[in-house]
Amino acid sequence: MTVGANLDAFWTERLRAERLTDAHLPDVIRMNRDEGLMTHLGGVKDDAWSAEYLARNLRHWELYGFGIWILREQPRAEVIGRAVLRHLLVEGVDEIEVGYAFFPAFWGRGLATEVTAACLGLARERLRVPGIVAITAPANVASQRVLIKNGLTYDRDVMHEDSLWSLFRRRWAADVPI
Repeated sequence: MTVGANLDAFWTERLRAERLTDAHLPDVIRMNRDEGLMTHLGGVKDDAWSAEYLARNLRHWELYGFGIWILREQPRAEVIGRAVLRHLLVEGVDEIEVGYAFFPAFWGRGLATEVTAACLGLARERLRVPGIVAITAPANVASQRVLIKNGLTYDRDVMHEDSLWSLFRRRWAADVPI
């Protein structure tokens, strides 16, 4: 993985990640309108919800210097999904969440595993957090496999935004590489 001087961009073997900006509103709307992409993320969202989602995540970048990245498959220019490292309140506890979402045409190619590994590296090496969480819909077995491949383990089910989610967690020792 290659990371820019700050966390505005990073690259993996097959992906290029760029910091979320106002210019990404059409991409966010397109993602949030896609039934496949949103299947396990609470369903399709309208444009007003997408605009608020963008604003909320831009504020996160301003406050913390990390957040959501828009993903492109190298060397193509088309947006194929998003990656996430952000604060998430889990039952009153502030955690750092890792996540991703891809358009269905890009499922099953190992891209989720690749970008999750990159985000874990950023969380540990650049953000220096002691651990990470992820939430998935209980029925989203494919995402659960991605998390397990990246060393996260099932912790428990939690309520978040009025829905039941499966919480996965990874803590790392200071001397154990990711």
